[in-house]
This record gives sequence, C-alpha cells and structure tokens, in this order.
Amino acid sequence: MLTVNTPVEQINKIGKATAKKLQKLGVQTAGDFLCYYPFRYEDFSRMVKIADLQAGMTANVRGKLEFIQNKRSPRQHMFITEGLVRDDSGQLRIVWFNQPFIGKSLHTGEIVSLAGTAQGGFLGLEMASPEYERLSSLASAGTHTTGIVPMYHLTANLTNRQVRFLVKSVIGLAFQVEDILPAAIQRTYHLLSLPQALQNIHFPQSPEMLERARRRLQFEELFLVQLKAQVKKSEFKSQRAEAIKFFDKETKSFVKNLPFELTGAQKKAGWEILQNMQKGEPMSRLLEGDVGSGKTVTSAIAMYNVALNKKQSALLVPTEILAQQHFETLTKLFKGVDISIGLFTRTSRKVVSLKSYDLQLNVSKETLLKAVKDDKIDIVVGTHALIQEDVEFHDLALAVIDEQHRFGVAQRQALRAKSGETKIVPHLLSMTATPIPRSLAQVIYGDLDISIINELPKGRKKISTFVVPEAKRAGAYDFIKKQIASGRQAFVICPLISPSDKLGVKSVEEEYKKLNKNIFPHLKIASLHGRMRAEAKEEVMQKFLSNEIKILVSTSVVEVGVDVPNATVMMIEGAERFGLAQLHQFRGRVGRSTHQSYCLLFTASLNEQTRARLDTFARSSDGFKLAEADLRQRGPGEVYGTAQKGFPEFKIATLNDYALIKQTKTAAESIVAAGVEKYPKLLEKIKDEGEYVVG
Repeated sequence: MLTVNTPVEQINKIGKATAKKLQKLGVQTAGDFLCYYPFRYEDFSRMVKIADLQAGMTANVRGKLEFIQNKRSPRQHMFITEGLVRDDSGQLRIVWFNQPFIGKSLHTGEIVSLAGTAQGGFLGLEMASPEYERLSSLASAGTHTTGIVPMYHLTANLTNRQVRFLVKSVIGLAFQVEDILPAAIQRTYHLLSLPQALQNIHFPQSPEMLERARRRLQFEELFLVQLKAQVKKSEFKSQRAEAIKFFDKETKSFVKNLPFELTGAQKKAGWEILQNMQKGEPMSRLLEGDVGSGKTVTSAIAMYNVALNKKQSALLVPTEILAQQHFETLTKLFKGVDISIGLFTRTSRKVVSLKSYDLQLNVSKETLLKAVKDDKIDIVVGTHALIQEDVEFHDLALAVIDEQHRFGVAQRQALRAKSGETKIVPHLLSMTATPIPRSLAQVIYGDLDISIINELPKGRKKISTFVVPEAKRAGAYDFIKKQIASGRQAFVICPLISPSDKLGVKSVEEEYKKLNKNIFPHLKIASLHGRMRAEAKEEVMQKFLSNEIKILVSTSVVEVGVDVPNATVMMIEGAERFGLAQLHQFRGRVGRSTHQSYCLLFTASLNEQTRARLDTFARSSDGFKLAEADLRQRGPGEVYGTAQKGFPEFKIATLNDYALIKQTKTAAESIVAAGVEKYPKLLEKIKDEGEYVVG
C-alpha cells in the first residue's frame, strides 16, 4: 500500500535510475513529492478553437493529429518534428526541434492537447515546441497542457512531464499528511487545510486557490520559525536577572559631558535598553545601527548604569584590534568618571581606573583574572579569550556582544554562563552594524527585542559615491594620490584573493603588485586577506591604523568592525560582484571623521541592470533601504549568507512579505500565551536545532 513513507523506488513506474535522480532533488519518499513545490507555473487555462488563435496568444487547443513526421535538416544539423492538428474550426501546424522521440510517440488519428504560444509562420499560424499529451477524448482533461501547469526545478535527464506525472500519482496522499497547525489559527487567519493546500500548490483549481495554497504553506513555514523564537524568548524571560536601577542624575551628567550630542535615535535606543534592564527578567535585545551611527556610546550608557549598580559588564568583540579600539573609546568616554575598565585578549591585558587615570599596561593574566573575580573591574573588554580562558566574574549583570554575527550560539551562551557567584543570568545586548530589514529581523531575531539607530551623528559628512568609468581610472589614481598627499589614507577592495581566468575579476594579489610597482611606487602599500595568519592580519591593520601604511588592498575582511578615521577613500574593484548591503558596509569604513570621504566604484560589467543597481547605490546613503532592495533582488541567502548553522531555509516562504511575517508572529505569541505545552506535536516540530544567525 502506498503511504507518505513509501521510498520512491517502490512507487510504480519509477526505476532505480529515476529514483537516483529524484534523490538528488531531495525526494526520498512519496511524501517528499508533496513538499517538492513548483517554482513557477504556466497558465494554459485559456482553451480556444484553432480559428480563434492569434499570434502571441498563449493557449490550449485540442484536436485530431492528422499528420506527424520526423525529418533531418542537413543545413541546420538538427531533427525537426512536424505535425498538423485539426479541430472543427481549422488546422494548426506544430513543430519541435531535436526531439525525434515525439514523432515516434504520437500517431496520426490520436486526439491531442497542445499548449504554447502561437506565432506567425510561412504557412500561417504555428506552435513551436508546445507542451503536448494525448487524450482519450476531446472532453478529457490533461495534466501537462490544461489549466495552471506546475514547473519544477530539475536535475539532469529529468523532465517536468516526468515530475508532474509522478506528483499526480501520489497527490492523493495529501490527505494522509497530518495538519499540525491549530484549528483556531486556521480559522483566525482564513487558511486552507494542509491537504487542500498541498493539492492546489501542485495542481491549482484556479489562480485564487493557488494563492490561497501558497499563503497557507508560507504561513506554516514562517509560523514554525516564529513559534520557536517565541518559546525560546518565553523560557529565557522566565529566568532571573539583576534589576538594574536607572541613575537619572548621573546618566544626564555623563551624557552632558560627552564631546558630542547624542542623536534622537541614540537617546530612544538607550532609553529602551535602560527600561528593559530595570526588570527582574533578563533583557535580550539587538541594537541595530548603520555603520558609524554610534552604537558603542549607546551601549556605554547601559554599562555605566550597571557600574553605578555595583555590577559588572563584559564587552565581547571578534578581533584584538577592535577590542583595543573599544578599550580606548570607552577610556575617552568615561574620562573623569569613577569607573574601571579592563582589556583581556590573547596578547594584551590592560587595566585603567579612570577617576585617577591610573593606566596599567600589560598586567599579568593572573592579576587581571583576580581583579575581575574580586569585583575590582567594572567593564571588561575582550575577544574570544573572555570565554575561552578561566575568566570568572564576581557579578556579571550585562553582556554586550559587538559584531554579534561573528560569534556562534555556543560562544554567546558561554559568556552568559559567566554570571559569577550570584548565578543570575546577565542581560544580553547584541550589536550589529549590518542593516537588516525589519521583515528579516523579525524572523531570524524573533526571540530578541530590537532597537534601531537610524541617524548618523551630527557633523558627519555624506560620503560622495561615484561609479567610475574605466576611461577615468587614471584620474581616480591621481585623486587618491592627492588625498594621501594631504595626509589621508585609502582602501582598495577586490573580490578575489588570487587571479582567476574563469571569473575575470580583480584579485588582491595582482592589484597589490600593480599598485605597489606601477601606480604608487613611492607609497607604503599592504595587502590583507582571509588566508593570512591572524597575527599577520592584526599587524597589517595596526600599521594601517597608525598611518604607516597609506593604501590597504583587501578582500571583504575589512567589511565590518575596523575604525580608521583617517581613511577617506574607499575604492571598490569589481563592484558588481558585491550586493548593495555589502557595498554599504565597505563604504562605512570611511567617512568616520570630519574629513570629506569618497567611495569609488569600478565595474567591467556592461549589463544595464548592473549599472542601474550601482547608480542606485551611489545615490542612496540609507543602509536600511539598500538592505531592503538587496533582499528583494537577491534573497537572504546571498545577502547575509547561509553558512551559519540554522539559517532558516524556506521552501516556499519569502522574507519580503512583512504583513504575513507580522501575522505569524502574532499567531505564535498567542500559542505561547495559551500554553505551548498543549500542542505537543508543535513542540516536536520546533525542537531546538540551533539558532538563526546572520553572517
């Protein structure tokens, strides 16, 4: 008996060879066919008489096959299959190219159904390469040529006709598939049942039923992701955390003494964080801000209030250089404030007490560890060493993670576990400079509250961005020379590390040689890429930071995190190889001071769409709008990467439908509020398999 668990090789008319092809598509069982959704459809629902056909019309016609033959065309080196079909209104010529098996499988006198687009020919209207099938009568229905016909992604030597036939043979199993979506949710959101949706996603009764089927299946995929996030959020909030009292007077004084004015967005985000930490349940918040928007000072306000509560904070960053930069930034921000800061990396350990400005460089590991454990340090800035080494906090109340996408789930959990003797869970503040559209953020960070900083600090100049034609390359080099002569520095970004004849795009190795030898022989130039040892990368970046290196030729390893205020030129080779969001990250490496900065885009592509995309980027400085455009054009996999474990891979849902995402979040919240334990099958479906991470 055929069931959803029947292996494909046991289904009638599927041999071992076809089974292997299907397995390449992920179709292992009869039930897998039901979830192997079409990626598009051909609309052959218009059925017309041959006499009513017009050139350019896509339609279905039926009639008797009066003539069919194969012939070889020696001039064109191909087989041509010609036929003639007649109904009671007229006749139509049909032709196929290099498909001689059609001439052998169809026979004169048979009733056939044809679907395709009519076009003008030497002998009147004809259909070239139409979909076809034989019928038992003119009144019978066809799978491949009638109505809305599904089209599937295929592998070698597998056709849509085969897949359609096989799906049709098992579609009745849809009624065996258990519908785990609660009935109340289906009623509230007017959803089809799962069997109805599965039948209509493959063989729609009408365009309206196709849309309802698609919405039902998209809803379920998004709902399960949202439910998993809401369960995780509920479990986390059931734990205890330190209630961090807000020190109004001291905070206002700290903000007033800053060397700059906070933006409205910084104030709003800062207040959301402070309010969140006043509760006895742990905060789990994502601070999302465009490059250079001032996330660090916003997090510093939170860490300051934690210190005033006599508790500790940890700031975890991905690289030693970034840790050093954050240590120095916090040292400046808290100058004159009674607070102590420690730096803990693999190679560097420092402690500074800012009221007396007592700076101790290169303290021993043991000394720093003891100071942290004895509650002598309020804020510890560190790299992975913070969680990999024997660091014990006295009472860690706030864990801040910068460039959070660079850390795995286990690393974040390890930091949270270092809560000290109190064993109370610390508040968590994750920060990212990658603009994420709200639709995507609600899916992959559904368990986090989100604060957004979408304003740049006052005084920052807009980065002038240009798509530079190849004819003006020499002028661009002259411009870079002038910038460096005035004391500034430049980045040059290339898509590849090594040259590639196949791809034909610029590489770091060849550009470094060219610029160093021919273009800027008198300037100090260095290269940077992911194959270098960590120590070598740190050394190059340190020299670039100290202005020893004037031009840095790099791959995308400089995309996030590094702050070089003196750099004013970002030159990007092969700009068409990068998405808008990534280009925006590159551009954000400059323009981080009062100096006017520039972004120069070079492309060898002559594609009009590519040029238009780069022109759009040059005109816009809004990272969130660019990220939304990138998401629409390329999808989340290309924009944010799917290498990280657990990134949601949807078969049918998209991340552009914000209204549906919002509905599924509300539905998931209602299930958690009612008690998700009442739905054991849902809990089984969402059992933890990792966390969704952008990166």
